[in-house]
Amino acid sequence: MTHPHATGRRTVMGSALAGLGLAATSAGAVAQVAAPPMPAQPVADPTRAMLQPLPQQRPATKGSIDLGGGAKLGYWDTGAPTPDAQTIILLHPGTGSHAIWGYQQPVLAQAGYRVIGYSRRGYLDSPAGEGPTGTAAGDLLTLVDQLKIDRFHMVGSAAGAIVGVDFALSHPGRLRSAVFACTHMGITDPEYLAMSNGLRPKGFAEMPAEFREVGPSYRAVNPEGVKQWVELEHKALEGGKRVFQGTLNTITWAALRQMKVPSLLIGGDADLWAPPSVFRQFAAAIPDSALLILPETGHSGYWEQPKAFNQAVLGFIGQHR
Repeated sequence: MTHPHATGRRTVMGSALAGLGLAATSAGAVAQVAAPPMPAQPVADPTRAMLQPLPQQRPATKGSIDLGGGAKLGYWDTGAPTPDAQTIILLHPGTGSHAIWGYQQPVLAQAGYRVIGYSRRGYLDSPAGEGPTGTAAGDLLTLVDQLKIDRFHMVGSAAGAIVGVDFALSHPGRLRSAVFACTHMGITDPEYLAMSNGLRPKGFAEMPAEFREVGPSYRAVNPEGVKQWVELEHKALEGGKRVFQGTLNTITWAALRQMKVPSLLIGGDADLWAPPSVFRQFAAAIPDSALLILPETGHSGYWEQPKAFNQAVLGFIGQHR
């Protein structure tokens, strides 16, 4: 497999993420998780962070954007707490919808941001309608234009991160920053596809969603949390049928090297879709990026390790306000 090389200037994340294990980097280096010194006492069980109950949600209004032909984008919006508040838009994974962000909505809103979650076509509150399905990145542009949002921070997980990559390549001027979490990025280079597809056995797509998407540590210690995740996954699709949309760009390693948006990459060290070694390649390819690998985490970092996920997002966004 051809390995991408870092290009351009890479932003160094300082004290905002130091507590999460991000090491400072020099130009052209990849931000990686630093190994802590050997403790005098045993480290507390890292799985305790997986036992957080869902916090109370902040008030939010619900709305819908008409895409024509019966297609709509359903969304919720916490509103701007102050006239100059910046906006964070959340892009859900393929196993979720705008309802999946229960751990993020109140925390990001409490930090002073206007927070918006929306469902793509065919997902909860977003009927696909009739006729061409367009592109998910094109629908996102329609959403922000209709809501009169000029520039925003974007946080995407899994399939939502792929939509984010596509949007960032076409509309970098609309983004203040981007977070791409637990995703294979949608890269189409043949060598990459062969490697990525080879990570999962035949029949993987037919396995239960919670096995594919939620890490084993979380499933072992928090069965109630798994049950809540599964309930949200089961109601994610509108009408029970998945809608496949095209992309505005062909996403390749070469395209990633042309990215013009400050980017944070968040991976999980137990992710069956994109393990840490693959995320290090993403970080090496994308200019002005930083990398965080969450411990004992599968493909749903926003749910499995919400405290560390939220701290990383807020720390990074704070560097690009």
